[in-house]
Amino acid sequence: MVENVKELLKLHERITRQVYLDNENSSIVPPVIVEAMLPYFNKIAYGNPTLTHKPGWEAFEVIMTSFQQISKYMDAKVLEEITFTPGESESNNLAIMSSCFAQKEKGKKIIISEIEPINVLHTVEMMKKFGFTVTKIPVDSDGFLNMEKLKEAIDKETIFVSIAAVNNEIGTIQNIKEAVQIVKDKNSQILFHTDATDAYGRIPFSVQDFNVDLATVSSYKIQGPRGVSALYVREGVNLDRIIEGQIGTQKLWPGIENTPLIVGFTKASELAFENFEANTTKMRCLRDKLVDGVFSELSDLRFNGPKGEKRSPDNANISFLRAEGEALTIELSLKGVYLSSGSACSRRLLQPSHVLVAIGRRFEEAHGSVLMKISRYLTEEDIAYVLEVIPEAVNRIRRIVGSTGVE
Repeated sequence: MVENVKELLKLHERITRQVYLDNENSSIVPPVIVEAMLPYFNKIAYGNPTLTHKPGWEAFEVIMTSFQQISKYMDAKVLEEITFTPGESESNNLAIMSSCFAQKEKGKKIIISEIEPINVLHTVEMMKKFGFTVTKIPVDSDGFLNMEKLKEAIDKETIFVSIAAVNNEIGTIQNIKEAVQIVKDKNSQILFHTDATDAYGRIPFSVQDFNVDLATVSSYKIQGPRGVSALYVREGVNLDRIIEGQIGTQKLWPGIENTPLIVGFTKASELAFENFEANTTKMRCLRDKLVDGVFSELSDLRFNGPKGEKRSPDNANISFLRAEGEALTIELSLKGVYLSSGSACSRRLLQPSHVLVAIGRRFEEAHGSVLMKISRYLTEEDIAYVLEVIPEAVNRIRRIVGSTGVE
């Protein structure tokens, strides 16, 4: 396996330009963020923030400042409403498991949509082992939640609802305020969680405006470092802790806080929000140029998800018929263009994306899909290069498929 990878990497030695469009799965951390993090590894605030010495006090001060900053960007009311975790999966697990275990005497029904992120889907399925039931609400062909079905699903057993604010694969911006209103009108005690990792830094986002009880945001989705996320828990919501250990500055996630990564997350948030309108406008313009260019050069395509203002500004998901998505990612990688096929979380299983299946895409359409996410650091020249190499790659794969007689 290692030798095969070495051979693949050797084939990439001739690359002269690189454009990274796989911001769904990881991100390039800009130098300004890396530089902001570096002193906290070995120069200042490298201590345990619970200990009474200078490095510990420095770490405590830095983490409290980060709590304050992230609280501001999420529009939380108090610092204690924010918990840092090692990632989106951990935050979503914490939200779901802690909420359900704390409320198990009231009921055992969980409601989600059919297109929730994999880490939400898998966690609620795991909760069935503890006697909980799961109802999945369908979506339409653009990924919008069926609000009537949501209303019908809520009953006296319902204790927890989780609906992502923006779908990570097709960019659909859900009407979270309406969904919360429907749930709370039925039973104000039901906890409502949203995975807002694809909303944070890309659409106007406020936990107060959304009126949610819990919300997840993530660092790497805004070009921050991997390994750090935040969970908002509204003041007054009591949760059961799901892991045990040394209690530091936060009661829901024990252990020593990772100060450098928290600093990187905070810096990435600052950069995303200080020029929010300019950043989102730039991403939307580059995204539209990319999509329009692809559709002008190629036929037999499907655009997955909504268009216009109801779609996240960074998201482009296109199905190329007669061009398998995984083959296309490899072909483009050799040209220095990096993107993902279908749902990156499940692509190794060679299964179609559950999101594309849910919106009605056929098997071959789902398998021919690629996901491209624009960052605020890309340029028009980057997009022009992508538009130069994508048609070549697609047509090459289609010629191969045609020559084998495979449809």
